Amino acid sequence: MSLRITQGMMNTQLMRDLNRNLGRMQKLQEQMNSGMKINRPSDDPVGITYGLRYRSELSTNEQYKENVNMANSWLEFSDKMLTQTENVFHRLKELTIKASTGTNNEGALDAIKVEVEELREQLLDIANSKLNGKYVFNGQLTDQPPYTSANAANDITDDRRIPLTLGAEVQVPINISGNEIFGQPGADDNAFKIFDDLITALGDKDFAAISATLDKQEQRMDEVLAMHAEIGARTNRVDLIENRLKDLGLNLESMQSKVEDADYAELIIKSKINESIYNASLSVGAKIITPSLVDFLR
Repeated sequence: MSLRITQGMMNTQLMRDLNRNLGRMQKLQEQMNSGMKINRPSDDPVGITYGLRYRSELSTNEQYKENVNMANSWLEFSDKMLTQTENVFHRLKELTIKASTGTNNEGALDAIKVEVEELREQLLDIANSKLNGKYVFNGQLTDQPPYTSANAANDITDDRRIPLTLGAEVQVPINISGNEIFGQPGADDNAFKIFDDLITALGDKDFAAISATLDKQEQRMDEVLAMHAEIGARTNRVDLIENRLKDLGLNLESMQSKVEDADYAELIIKSKINESIYNASLSVGAKIITPSLVDFLR
């Protein structure tokens, strides 16, 4: 039994086809306007899942980058403070050697003593250095100064590390404690005890005691250099992590772009094709629709 095709069925099918072609054109136009291949979850349910995952990973990666910037700032500042500490000890050694010869008169020794006292104050300033309002050499007690002026040789600093998360299961400590740089409290090679002993010896004009501080200065300088090397090693590691995070970010952005971003060249071609199809549909529809009685009366 054959199916009879009526004029109403042809008109209905024509309108359905026209609407479908218009819908395709509207979707292509929306993608061109937004620059996005996916404008709503229904456009690509699988693609939107990948897109959201890439966005989450990019957000996490950006946080790691911020932590890397903080680590670099802290390590660079520590590096500068250690360089200044070394400069202080270099000058202290020069003055100690000069004062220990026994050829200096009382006025010269007094002048050396005054400069050594100033160097001690400079070292104390370095030990109590702050970065962005935080003391860098007092472990996790960043809101408290690690050293006092009068009793610096016996002050105990916090030795706890400050770890920063720079990746999945990757943590790097960014600080070193004052005890590691300036010596344990009350120890013979404690930097501030060395200064205090030297100042006392200069005041007493005790040349043997002045010379005795040189070995302690060398010991403390070796420890400072060791800490400086450790800071350098951490800085190198953070630089490697930073480069890896940059590469990872570029990779994630590329994958996200492939999933979400529209291809304008492809969209223009599809738009022209759909426009031609729509115009052809209109042309065919004009021939399908039967002229009405009004048309014959014209």
